[in-house]
Amino acid sequence: MPERPPPSPVDDVLGRLRRQVSDLHQELVRYGLVVWTAGNVSARVPGADLFVIKPSGVDYDRLSPGNMIVCDLDGRVVDGGGLSPSSDTAAHAYVYRHMPEVGGVAHTHSTYACAWAARGEPVPCVLTAMADEFGAEIPVGPFALIGDDSIGRGIVQTLAGHRSPAVLMQNHGVFTVGRDARAAVKAAVMCEDVARTVHVSRQLGDLLPIAGPDIDRLYDRYQNVYGQPAPASVPELGSESAKGEADDRSAVDRPANDGPVTDRGATV
Repeated sequence: MPERPPPSPVDDVLGRLRRQVSDLHQELVRYGLVVWTAGNVSARVPGADLFVIKPSGVDYDRLSPGNMIVCDLDGRVVDGGGLSPSSDTAAHAYVYRHMPEVGGVAHTHSTYACAWAARGEPVPCVLTAMADEFGAEIPVGPFALIGDDSIGRGIVQTLAGHRSPAVLMQNHGVFTVGRDARAAVKAAVMCEDVARTVHVSRQLGDLLPIAGPDIDRLYDRYQNVYGQPAPASVPELGSESAKGEADDRSAVDRPANDGPVTDRGATV
């Protein structure tokens, strides 16, 4: 029997991204951001016009690296193993096409953030943790139906020129972006946390605003000073590190339950 050829650089990078995206879906479950089969995470493939996303309607405990789906930036399936991609694939694809700095997208229907979305109301920036992660209020995007790129258009339009990596799509749920998929999931976790706290605070009385210059200082400190330097990012396809010349694990290899890779530069 002839020997199987070694994995190509493309296979190596895609394999690691499939594992990361699969693992990150379990973080959505762990933090209580999704129920049943709702929600999704995707990751851009560095150096290629591709991204990895979960299949549609598959239970979270059945997700695995092997059933993650590779799509091009028009949302067409490149490698799906016969499965259909997430129903939000067109939205993710639109974001990747129009926000080249984005390396990961997450979508949840988390309870408190969705409560704000149902009211069409942004979450005001009244906590230092919000200033750190979002640098502003969490904005509301327009109502849009699933099925084409309308949601993606709303995400891009709302986040254009905005420091927040999260948007509450009206009557729908949360979409977050990040420099990679892990950063997008982190933003989704933080979005639900502050949405809950601000909701509870508002039940007790008036909210106390944070002055704009203080928000700016908090955001700059958290994004540029706090935490440890980021590890090497996922190598682009065709780069020397993608060919296997570096043996240490990149951020994409770190399992989701290893704890945060870094707190510096976690958002775009």
